[in-house]
Amino acid sequence: MVTVPDTTAALDRRELICDAAIGLAAAGGNRAVTHSGIDRTLALPKGSVSYYFRTRRALLSATLARLTARSATAFDAASADTDPAETIGRYLADLFVERADDVRARFALASDAAHDHELAVALRDCLFSSAAAVALFTALGSPTPEDDAADLLVFCEGTAATVLFSGRTPSADEIASAVRRRFGF
Repeated sequence: MVTVPDTTAALDRRELICDAAIGLAAAGGNRAVTHSGIDRTLALPKGSVSYYFRTRRALLSATLARLTARSATAFDAASADTDPAETIGRYLADLFVERADDVRARFALASDAAHDHELAVALRDCLFSSAAAVALFTALGSPTPEDDAADLLVFCEGTAATVLFSGRTPSADEIASAVRRRFGF
């Protein structure tokens, strides 16, 4: 159980709430993500989460924004190298091991985004950035950066689903090798 110190600022409280939502989605699916469930998880007074996020949609939107922020931070940490295959390999390996709950939560929340375009876009981009993929292929001189970026995202999505459902986690080197074979860099 996560406890919230009395001195937690509102911004920190919002992040803790979103982190709890991610944990609940990862452990119990999308139906586990409720205001009262998060209140209980964080040992907050009843109705506290509703103060910060009035609706479930607002809570989900903030949760996906939190996943996106966590992903951007993790990608920045993985990209100390200029070799794109190594960067992608490190990012995905870290995602599958250290951030496995983020992957499970993202898949769990997919049904919530099925009929909401804004949530669907946020969900699509929360682990893998299409804009960053296009920028990568543009920098590499691809004549079709959007198409190549779409292929890379399919690769990342497929790898994430395979890891999630098979239980086998490839190493960063294995992923980098697969990226090199598939994309030639």
